[in-house]
Amino acid sequence: MVEILIAGSAGILAADGGTMFLGDDLIPYLVLAVGGALLVGNLAAMVRPRRAADGGAPVRAPARRAVPLALVGLVAAIWALATLLAG
Repeated sequence: MVEILIAGSAGILAADGGTMFLGDDLIPYLVLAVGGALLVGNLAAMVRPRRAADGGAPVRAPARRAVPLALVGLVAAIWALATLLAG
């Protein structure tokens, strides 16, 4: 029978009564995914601007917002990688 285990604030389904999905490294994997997406998404928005709705000149992402968000994503991804590689 599948039991619902509460680990921190997340409910995890465990079939064998004790192992969690991705082991004890679930949070670092999630931080790595979100940080990487934040970094790559903001860099892509700066490098390749989207087309304007009326077919005019490309609209560039504001660097005042994209650069700090990319740096936050970089810090989060580095922290998560260090956590995963350390233990």
